[in-house]
Amino acid sequence: MPVVWSDRHRLHDPVGEVWVGVRIPGTELPARAERIREALADAGSRFVEPEAQPDGALLYVHDPELLAYLAGAWREWEAAGLTADPGADRIVPYLFPHPSLLSDLPARIPAAASARAGRFAYDTMSLIGPGTWEAARAAVDVALTAADLVIAGEPAAYACCRPPGHHAARACFGGSCYLNNSAAAAARLRRTLDGPIAVIDIDAHHGNGTQSVFYDDPDVLVGSVHVDPGAGWFPHYLGFSAEAGNGDGEGANRNVPIAPGSGDEPWLEAVGDLATWAARGGARALVVALGVDAAGDDPESPLRVTVGGFRAAGRTLGALGLPAVVVQEGGYDLSLIGSLVREALLGIEEGRGG
Repeated sequence: MPVVWSDRHRLHDPVGEVWVGVRIPGTELPARAERIREALADAGSRFVEPEAQPDGALLYVHDPELLAYLAGAWREWEAAGLTADPGADRIVPYLFPHPSLLSDLPARIPAAASARAGRFAYDTMSLIGPGTWEAARAAVDVALTAADLVIAGEPAAYACCRPPGHHAARACFGGSCYLNNSAAAAARLRRTLDGPIAVIDIDAHHGNGTQSVFYDDPDVLVGSVHVDPGAGWFPHYLGFSAEAGNGDGEGANRNVPIAPGSGDEPWLEAVGDLATWAARGGARALVVALGVDAAGDDPESPLRVTVGGFRAAGRTLGALGLPAVVVQEGGYDLSLIGSLVREALLGIEEGRGG
């Protein structure tokens, strides 16, 4: 399958993250995508440059206020002198407009750039630097180009997106995600193809942003297998099995949380369950949110899925026989990320009979 790739991901280098108030080394690094590219190049993959997409394409999944903030955040931060005093080399929010703080009053736009940083962020881990917007914007171009390739007749296409996106919701960002690449690809497919679109997220963490974007939408089936947030794992507040959609979208959302320490058997059973659910829902095309952080040695997950497990999951998803856009999400073991992605993509091709 074609691999859509942009060098512009390198513009986003968060350097680290702030977790429980402490600046620690980050794991969402430029090396992640570079290792994937190396593995796929060694396998003889065909690389495709992304097509520049109109800004209006982002409005199908994100509010304009979030987009305007992200586009100008670093420029405002520098103009406010925060890089010099107190010497903040990345944007870190310190104040969050919680609904109880506002007492149901509308949230005003703060005058201070330091306060505006918390208006759209929901964590302190997702730092913004001088190239974050450009990289995130390019990642959406990558995802939409992959979707366009599938619409044009490719059986499947892989979007090597970085930064990842499935934790970014319509009007907020977090979880090292700024714009939702998987949601953008699903929205493009839905506007072009007949019938429901399925998003199956196999990242180790719940795709809360994708769930949020489509929670009321009966035409996008969103399924996620992930480590149980009730056992203390990100995103903590979302990802439970009772979350099934809202209004017209009731029944179009499915979460399959699994226990920490789970390996191939329960994980693959959950992937199969989601594939069957999508097929019964009449899905006509598929977006695979391909996080590979469920692997046993990944530093960000307690799951124990093997390399063979990822290939088997790919076969299950490929066997649906649907036009498929595969969008890169998490995966933080630099020694394995390339081979894990390669095996998953090979499994999808095998499942399709390719």
